[in-house]
Amino acid sequence: MQAVQCHEFGPVSDLTVEAIALPEPDSHEVRIQANACGVNFPDALLVQGQYQLTPDFPFTPGCEVAGIISAVGDKVQHLSVGQKVAAVCQLGGFAEQVVVPAQQVMPLPDFIDMIEAAALITAHATAHHALKQRAGLQPGETLVVTGAAGGTGLAAVQIGKAMGARVIAVCSSEAKLALAKENGADAGINYSQNDLKEELKRLTDGKGADVVYECVGGDTFDTLSRSMAWEGRLLVVGFASGKIPKMPVNLALVKGYSLVGVFWGVFTQKSPKVFMQNMQELLTWYQQNKVKVVIDSTYTLGNVSQALQKLNDRAVMGKLVLLP
Repeated sequence: MQAVQCHEFGPVSDLTVEAIALPEPDSHEVRIQANACGVNFPDALLVQGQYQLTPDFPFTPGCEVAGIISAVGDKVQHLSVGQKVAAVCQLGGFAEQVVVPAQQVMPLPDFIDMIEAAALITAHATAHHALKQRAGLQPGETLVVTGAAGGTGLAAVQIGKAMGARVIAVCSSEAKLALAKENGADAGINYSQNDLKEELKRLTDGKGADVVYECVGGDTFDTLSRSMAWEGRLLVVGFASGKIPKMPVNLALVKGYSLVGVFWGVFTQKSPKVFMQNMQELLTWYQQNKVKVVIDSTYTLGNVSQALQKLNDRAVMGKLVLLP
């Protein structure tokens, strides 16, 4: 079968597509013939050696797929060959076939197609877990979302609205702000043209943000750490700017807010039942049009480097998907 291969950490342009052996599932795994593979910013970080994971070489990146089950382990009873499914995998997604633990595989209803299913998982599920389990977002609270036109940012905007929050989108351009507002943002800040701190103060009447979904890092994080409401929750989701900030912890003390880490990949492994419950709620919201998938563009496996570079350039509005 064909799969993307990373032989050493380096530029995304170094990735190759090669023929490798067809993987076989063990007793508690299934193999999926992938129809679509979601592309996420952590995939780009991983192959450059800038992510939390350090897999052995060579490895195939990719953490979310949708497709048809082609083989099942002998102890898997709730899934069968021929089922339409979506799955989360730490590695291996950018391939024609991928083996995944059965507990991280979810049958798909007919109302969602493969491309949107693959794109729904990581971005929306990360935002959902962050806002529900980690932040405990409540109706009427003010949610600030950075990187609000990217895959997980748009998901946070949509889910924040579904949970009853007032959502302020933070973006780097008017086009990105327009997309965020189309997806439910009540207000927006273009931080390339306006002072982020002053705009947040104005839009919250000086109170600050109850919850911040922060996936940019750098100077943006520094500003938001000073713009929190009392008993607010500052969610650390990622560092798209490439700069990991250092927080003056006295701010959390004097302003009485919490800094909360969000590592969705580990959550899916440690709490698989809760993860599946979250996904069922997301699919219900999808069917009710409370959340939707915005596809920026699709690529073949052979064009994976271009897809990841577009993520590196922060030029994506919505999600990218590979079609094996």
